[in-house]
Amino acid sequence: MNNRIEEIYNRIKKNSTSFLGYPLAKDFDYSEFAPFLNVCINNIGDPESASTLSIDTKDIEREVVSFFADMLSSNIEDVWGYVTNGGTEGNLYGLYMARESFRNGIVYYSEATHYSVKKNLHLLNIDNIVVRSQDNGEIDYSDLETLLSYNRNKPAIFFLNIGTTMTEAIDDLDKIKDIIQKYAIKDYYIHCDAAFLGCTAPFTEPKPKFDFSENVDSISISGHKFIGGPIPCGVVLTQRKHRNRIVNSVSYVGTLDTTITGSRNGLTPLFLWSFIQKYGKEGLAKRVKNAQELAAYTSKKLQEIGVNVMRNNGTITVVFDKPSVALCKKHQLASQDKIAHIICVPGIEKCQIDEFIEDYKKELVLELAYA
Repeated sequence: MNNRIEEIYNRIKKNSTSFLGYPLAKDFDYSEFAPFLNVCINNIGDPESASTLSIDTKDIEREVVSFFADMLSSNIEDVWGYVTNGGTEGNLYGLYMARESFRNGIVYYSEATHYSVKKNLHLLNIDNIVVRSQDNGEIDYSDLETLLSYNRNKPAIFFLNIGTTMTEAIDDLDKIKDIIQKYAIKDYYIHCDAAFLGCTAPFTEPKPKFDFSENVDSISISGHKFIGGPIPCGVVLTQRKHRNRIVNSVSYVGTLDTTITGSRNGLTPLFLWSFIQKYGKEGLAKRVKNAQELAAYTSKKLQEIGVNVMRNNGTITVVFDKPSVALCKKHQLASQDKIAHIICVPGIEKCQIDEFIEDYKKELVLELAYA
């Protein structure tokens, strides 16, 4: 068994060093928490409510939520949140809050939205309409306006992308609000899927509008992406009035039931808390700047070898012409149709970018030779 475990570890360790196409930071070390693997940790129920099962890290979880609330222009008096299993659960929770607010609402989301959202909508059985997206991945506001005008008698639930999966595009909240005002929509809910950009957008100039200062209703962020970690996790935050609408008491464990799952991971809050203690907002801002500089470098190098490149303002995702299947596999690039991308997450070095550029350059030379 030990040999098998060692083989699996070595495979994952080796492959972790070579991927370029996925939003997973790799410059972390949480080995200090190894002793926790030998105890049972369960953050069951509401993070603000104690339980008769006292083997949790809820105090740490609350500190994590407080940090994100502050970063997103709010505080724990006005918003509530918890550490999730990742962005998909966070989006599920936001849509759940929206459904409980408006039972007959319609969800509007763009075709560039993450694939898991369609599944979430099916689970929650919410009426929904897919909106066209623009070439850069941003929602098509003209199409949204047309679709909304047909259904202005029903509450509108806007599922906005604060960084799409392939191009890191951001839906413009001001334009959404203009449409809401134009059609005098009184009942609406705004959820922001900031899975990746939730940790970078607050430190980007100009700062995208998506946080609680803009009166959005809920926000979902991934923790294992830009922050990094060995276990998928995230944070979801919502205005307290929405959380209060669904709260229940559970006598079995002596706590409140406000989350998607009952038993919850108590280890991932420790990882997020450790990162916050080490970096804080200033360190996170520096981390963002370094990633943006690497993305600019990557764009420049690709353009120098004649590859078409697209990069949305201030983002760390570089989109370009899709290379061969072999090259995508070697460098673990995510691709869709005729495009692929590199995401310049912390932990990727310039030498890795240079290696990919050289491989791509050789491939282009061969293509010209056989043309």
